[in-house]
Amino acid sequence: METVPSAPPPATPRRKLTLVERLDAYERLMRLDKPIGTLLLLWPTLCALWLAARGAPRGSLVLIFVVGTLVMRSAGCAMNDWADRDFDGRVARTANRPLAQRIIAPWEALAVAAAGALVAFVLVLFTNRATMLWSIPALAIAIAYPFVKRFFAIPQAFLGIAFSFGIPMAYAAVQGRVPPLAWALLAANILWTIAYDTEYAMVDRDDDVKLGLRTSAILFGRQDVAAVMACYAAFLAVMAAIGAWQDYGIAYYAGLAIAAAICAWHYTLIRGRTREGCFKAFLGNNWVGAAIFAGILADNQPLAGLSAWIPK
Repeated sequence: METVPSAPPPATPRRKLTLVERLDAYERLMRLDKPIGTLLLLWPTLCALWLAARGAPRGSLVLIFVVGTLVMRSAGCAMNDWADRDFDGRVARTANRPLAQRIIAPWEALAVAAAGALVAFVLVLFTNRATMLWSIPALAIAIAYPFVKRFFAIPQAFLGIAFSFGIPMAYAAVQGRVPPLAWALLAANILWTIAYDTEYAMVDRDDDVKLGLRTSAILFGRQDVAAVMACYAAFLAVMAAIGAWQDYGIAYYAGLAIAAAICAWHYTLIRGRTREGCFKAFLGNNWVGAAIFAGILADNQPLAGLSAWIPK
């Protein structure tokens, strides 16, 4: 499990790395050792794939989106570290990143980001024209996000858009279009992202204030806990409304109920505003997404759908 360092270690000058050291540095740059970000991207994308198909989508399509989510998240992390290379060394949680420690050069981070984006684009070529077109704004938003926190008071909302673009792309891949339901799911996911990324921002608040950065945790101030819980409540309310609108079954609502219980537990973790508690709550959002996807999976004829994946 990822931990929050108590104090940033001093940066060291770059030296020639062994192959193993360089691969380790790239792994940490891409956050392959910390899968929480990939999972938070993946759950809403998988939910959209299953809801768009009203059952199990094509296995090849699931594989494309799973791998695409992984490589785009890795590319986004590399881009983010390049943009924040002058700040990360002064923030306790990020001081051990390869660029902050000067283990690798800035150009290497850009090369990793470009390689990840290229792989993701190649994967999109195996879908359809609609998905390819939606991948263009998705890439633009991913590139822009690291710079938004320089001037936008609540960059978590912009991150919510970036973390939600798998939803319209999933619908485009399955149905060749993006219906109103996809936009409703995207709106719900933005609310969820604001909730969990505010918990994340609460970990770094003191450092971010000193650096002059903007985050929702700073904007909300002493109302941060209330804001997080309000976003959770709004997210679950929108998801429940979607269920009523689309006439989903009991399994869907059971998944939402479990997710709501997890969100309520997060209140006990963040109300003290400790770094450890807020970070634990952020990590716990993996289970929120998993619970909702499990409900969707169970509500959409899982056995009949998955049987299509078995060669006859």
